[in-house]
Amino acid sequence: MPDKMNLTDAEWRERLTPEQYRVLREGGTERAFTGKYDKNKQAGEYRCAACGQPLFESSDKYDSGSGWPSFTAPAAGDAVEEHSDTSHGMVRTEVTCAKCAGHLGHVFPDGPGADGLRYCINSAALDFTPEE
Repeated sequence: MPDKMNLTDAEWRERLTPEQYRVLREGGTERAFTGKYDKNKQAGEYRCAACGQPLFESSDKYDSGSGWPSFTAPAAGDAVEEHSDTSHGMVRTEVTCAKCAGHLGHVFPDGPGADGLRYCINSAALDFTPEE
């Protein structure tokens, strides 16, 4: 389990863009098909935009057609945490960064991988490092 990172609200606001803050700290969602990583096909690693924690690998990314970057699994079993989310009149499973508790997106049981999961993640919550 990664060491937890706790910053004040002011420190998060200083560190993040307004859109990153809205998504990561306030649980917001970017509009479908607007995120910079939805169609990214480069090989590399996706990290938390708030704290740099490795979250997902490009080898687990696929085009779900949902309008958000989708992954079949996190980079490591302890990279993300899952929580029940009953907001907006729905029952969903929220995905947060295990290190900074930033909201990443949601996980759904309709993915193509071995576990049948689709991690539907906001581009604003991610930074991408291409493979060398």
